[in-house]
Parts: sequence; C-alpha cells; structure tokens
Amino acid sequence: MKNDTFSPTSEAVSAVVNRQELNESQYLAVTTTAGPVLVIAGAGSGKTRTLVYRVAHLVESGVPPEAILLLTFTRKASQEMLWRAGRLLNENCSRVVGGTFHGIANMLLRRYGSHIGYGSSFSIIDRADAEGIVNLLKSSLGLGKLDKRFPSKRAVINMISGSVNRSIDLEGLVQDQYAHLSDHLEDILALAKAYHQFKFDHGLMDYDDLLVNWKRLLVEAPEVQQAVSERFAYIMVDEYQDTNLIQADIIRLAAHTHDNVMVVGDDSQSIYSFRGADFYNIMRFPKVFAGAKIIKLEENYRSTQPILSLTNDIIRNAAEKYTKTLFTSIEGDLRPMVFAARDERDEAAFIVRTIQQLLRKGVELSDIAVLFRSSFHSYKLELELGSDNLEYEKRGGLKLTESAHMKDMIAFLRVLVNPQDTLSWNRILLQLEKVGPATAQKISANIAGASDALEALKSYVPGKTWKDSYARLVRLFVELHGGNASPAALFEIALDYYQPVFERLYSDDFPKRQKDLDQLKSIMGGYEDLQSFIDDTTLDPPEESSRDGRGADRLILSTIHSSKGLEFEAVFIIGVADGRFPHASATFGEQWEEERRLLYVAATRAKKYLYLTYPRQMMTPDRQFRRVGMSPFLTELSGGLFEHINEQYGESGASFNFQSTAFSAPAGKKKSQVKKLEMTDFSMGCRVKHPFFGDGTVTKLSKSRSLDIHFDRHGLKTLHLDYAKLTIL
Repeated sequence: MKNDTFSPTSEAVSAVVNRQELNESQYLAVTTTAGPVLVIAGAGSGKTRTLVYRVAHLVESGVPPEAILLLTFTRKASQEMLWRAGRLLNENCSRVVGGTFHGIANMLLRRYGSHIGYGSSFSIIDRADAEGIVNLLKSSLGLGKLDKRFPSKRAVINMISGSVNRSIDLEGLVQDQYAHLSDHLEDILALAKAYHQFKFDHGLMDYDDLLVNWKRLLVEAPEVQQAVSERFAYIMVDEYQDTNLIQADIIRLAAHTHDNVMVVGDDSQSIYSFRGADFYNIMRFPKVFAGAKIIKLEENYRSTQPILSLTNDIIRNAAEKYTKTLFTSIEGDLRPMVFAARDERDEAAFIVRTIQQLLRKGVELSDIAVLFRSSFHSYKLELELGSDNLEYEKRGGLKLTESAHMKDMIAFLRVLVNPQDTLSWNRILLQLEKVGPATAQKISANIAGASDALEALKSYVPGKTWKDSYARLVRLFVELHGGNASPAALFEIALDYYQPVFERLYSDDFPKRQKDLDQLKSIMGGYEDLQSFIDDTTLDPPEESSRDGRGADRLILSTIHSSKGLEFEAVFIIGVADGRFPHASATFGEQWEEERRLLYVAATRAKKYLYLTYPRQMMTPDRQFRRVGMSPFLTELSGGLFEHINEQYGESGASFNFQSTAFSAPAGKKKSQVKKLEMTDFSMGCRVKHPFFGDGTVTKLSKSRSLDIHFDRHGLKTLHLDYAKLTIL
C-alpha cells in the first residue's frame, strides 16, 4: 500500500520556488515530488541548487521535515544543502534528516541493531584498524609465516571489501581478480571468516558492515523496514552514479511503502568502480522503479561553450549513456589547448610557463589546478614547480584522525563507549614501556570478557618493571569513569595522562604533531555526547590538508578522482597520451568507458582555460624510452574543437603560436563553404532553428554577439552566436 499522507504538488509553490530562480528543467525536478524521479544532472548544471530548492519546496508544501531523507556522499554536502534550504525557507529545514549512507546506517543500527544481534554500543573501525585486525589474526592462525607470497593485510582487506561492495562471494572475487593467489584461497576464506567473527565478538563494524547490516535490517526485520519506510516518506539521493549494488538495494527496500524517490546523478561522471560503484545503477533506475520520470539538466553554469563543445564530444562516443548536450550562456571564445611535449620534463616546463602567464593575466594561483590520472604522474611537475618557487598543494593526504598520535588519543575515548573494543585497549596498553603485544592482548581479552571493564583493569597484576606506569593508567580510567563529564572534559583528562607518553613516543616531531591534538580538542568542544564524536571521527574525519589554511594561495595538484565536484578558472590535464590515458591495462568495454568518463570529469572542472598535455616520449617500466601519440579519446574528437599549441623559442623565451590543427578534413574532401551568420542577419521577432532547442523567436540582440531567443518548447535561452549553430527560417 502506497503512503499518501503527504502529496505536495506544483500548485503548492510559493515565492520560495519560482520560474525566475530556476531554469525550466530545474523547476520541473523541484516540483515533481510524487513517485520516482531520475534527474540526469550534467556537470555544472546546478544539481545542488535543485536539491536545495526541492527540500525547501517539500517542507513549505507541508511535508514534515523529519519525513525527508537526503543522502549524500559527504556529510558536509548534506549540511550545506540543508543550511541553504533553511536560508530559502526557515529553520525547519534543519530538521530534515541528511547525511551519508554510512552515517544514516549508523543512526538506524544504533536504534534497531538488536533485531540482527547488535547492541547499541558497537564501535566503527576505519581501514587502518581493519588491517590491524587482519594482521593479528594472520599471526594467531599461523598464516603466511613461511610463505612470503601470502597476501598482505592490505590485499586481504581489499578482497574482503571488494566482495561486499560488488555483491559477489569472496571465492568468486579471488578467482576472477586475484587468480595469482588462488593457491591461498582456503586460507584467505578462513582469515575472512575469522575477521568477521572477531568484529562481531568485540562489537565492531567496518564501513562495509554498516551498509550490509542496514540492508539486513530491511530484509530480515519486516517491522523495521515498515517503520523506516513510513518515517522517510520522501527520499533524495545525490551522486547516484557513485552508489554500489547494496546502496541501490537499500533505497529500493526503504521506499517499499511509497515510490517517492528522487535520485540525482550523471552517468557520464561514474568513475568509482574501484570502490564498488556500479555504473548500471543509474542506467537501470527506470526499470527498478517502474514509471520513473527522467529529467535532464543540461544548462551549464560553470564553463564556456568551447569547453563544453569539447566535453560533449568526448562523451558522445560513449557506448552507453543518457544522451545529453551541455550548453551555456557564459561568454568566452577561448578553445581548449592541446600541447604535445618532447617528454615529461618538457611537459612540466610548459605547464609552469603557462601558469606564470595566467598569473600575469590576473588568475589566482589557487584557481588553477593540474589534474592527472595517477598520483605518480606529477613527479616531474613537482620538481619543476619547486625550482620555480611555485607553492602547491597536492590533494589526497591522510585524514586528520588517521595519524598514529590521533588514533592513540581517540583510543582512550573509544573504550569508554565500547569496553569490548580490544583493538583500542591494545593500542593503549602498548603505550606502556616494557609491555609487548602478547601481554597487551592478554589484558585486552581479560577486559573484553569481563562484565565490568574497570574492575578487570584494576584487578590485573602487572609486572614489576611496568607496575608504576600501569597504576597510572588505572588511575586515569578511574577518573574517566568518575562522573558525567562532558566529552571536552574527558578529553582534557585523557590528554593530561597522554601528553608525556606522546612526547616520548614521538620525540622526533611531537611539537609539529601537537597542533593536531590542539585541533582535536577544539573539535570536541562542539559535541554533547561521546558516541557522536567517536562516530564522526571514523565516518567523516576532516582532511589533513584543510587544517591550517593550506591551499589559500597555492596551485592545486590532484588526481582526477579527488577533483570531482570542484571547479577552477584554469585546468591542466597532463599525461593525455596513448597508453597512459586510458591506462594501458584498460581493455575495450567497461574499463575503457570508465577511462573516457574520467577524462570527461577532468575537462568539465575548467571554467575558462583548459589545457590537455602529453609527452611524445615516455619511459616504460623497464626503463626504455618509447614514442607515443595523443590519447585515442582525443584523436576521435571532431575537428576544430581545440587549438594545437606550437612553441617557438627565441632569445626572449618561449612564445606560443596557436594553430587549429585538430583533425581537419582530408584534402579533396572539404565541406562546402557555409556563410557565417552575423548579428546584422538577425532582427527582433525573426524565426530561427537550433539543432537542440528547435524553433524559436529572437526577442533581444546584444552587442556581445549573444541573442535572447524564446524557443517554442524550451522557453527563453541566451545563446552566443559563435557557438549556437542557428539557422534563420
């Protein structure tokens, strides 16, 4: 039975949502609230704005905020959307339930976890913790001691996580993707089983468990599924192309009393298959949710038309896609530039010279990005930047709470909310001088198996050489259990104990690390309960690079994966060579198509300047030089979409001679000349035809060679004459 308690319609729209503030497609997405909706949001097409207005529209239309679920891939994204919705409407929007899949899973499992055998005090472990458990179990099971070919702890976790995210059994994954390890299959399966049992016995969940157990709740506990589905009468999902099969199943199960699901995404930006994202989730949404309405957002508010013309052509050749054509009214006539360097050093030198030119034009250094397929591709460039004294920030460092000293500190707080967390107890006990792994594990097991953790800690008889330090640890936990102290106060107590330990363990650089502890202290001041703090440090830890204002005036170096969702005035994409982009191991099929989408994502980050560079000579892994050409993704582009840069060197340095040499028609096959239209050819009221928008009437002419045209089917658009491909009827 469908839930029809709330049924906002477009007639309910007030001043918060009107046609002046949204384009036609955005307006349709905002006001179509009943039933399943798939929004194909092209790069820079205002999808966040659309989600923000839709939240405000639902709340204003009478939907209780608590009945709306907004799922995003970062907590920051949902917080920003709900804040903006509140600015549009009122503070009621802050009561909308927003967060990541993992964050919402955590919330629901703490409430309903007993239905599948979990208490509410489980701890969430990160990747480093998971690898630590596997290492511990490898040792206890006697695996890999005599065989150096046995997979590392990282490889084992990759396999376990990969099987979960791709929804295939571990045995099948090993045989398909790790065939070289098939001789160890039996031991890998035993290790995986021990890993899952260890987590359950000690009240631990890793990231994958959160999703797996949320789905289990919805499948194995019908009463929970009913309660969740009735509570969240309207579900919205951002970046749907990045979901895996489990997340898609969760959405289908959670909406079983209604079909009020709107997913927003761009199939052309699906680039996370290595994390388990399934490109076909967004392609099959209309089949999973019968009768789904498909709305396309194609007007781009980021890039100039020459950049969009190139990106449209990149994705035009995709094997499977939702056909769309990005367009814009942004002024600009600079075509993307392609530079073929002699080698990687020459490529790096060109980039540095061009950056200096951009700076002289007034472009901010922090508004320039160099993007690459793999992190090591920027090595030569980093050397060149250093010699030219250009400051840069390379994206993708450690999370703030992933460093050893931060994990040390958080361990004291983790065991307060989950005394069975032997991983954290081990970390704490190993800080004691003269205490080794065997002793730490023995004490940890004793504490985890006791009904009163503090009494178990107090009753253990320490060795003579570490009796005093153990007594100090016991006094710490007596104090931590002494009252209803706030998280900030508990932190102060633990830090007072940890400070001398910290200075001893990290004697080489503890003053530098101290800043991290100071920041953690300030973060804790914003929490009222300890469990929320512990969950957030694992589920959504802050980036290391965002701590001390880094990046304020620095060039951005980033992998393309890390740049998704960002935009820059100028973008360089390096290494766009055959054999490097797409990657040499990519075969025709799904891998090849994802590489194409990766280039599309990179190119759509640029607002005004786009440079694609590649070396004509590269060194192979066996240290041999070979000649290479440009990426096949560039060779298949239509002619005239980019300028080819020829550098000529003189005494005064390099000067650039831009020539449009991008695959012109062969001699003898030139197209017939078509008269280029000028502004004087148009007049107010004249009828025109556009290849995408169809027939329309000119309503305004501007000196900037742009026209306002009211199209019969698509409404008012502002188009630039040089790129609009108009025909006068």
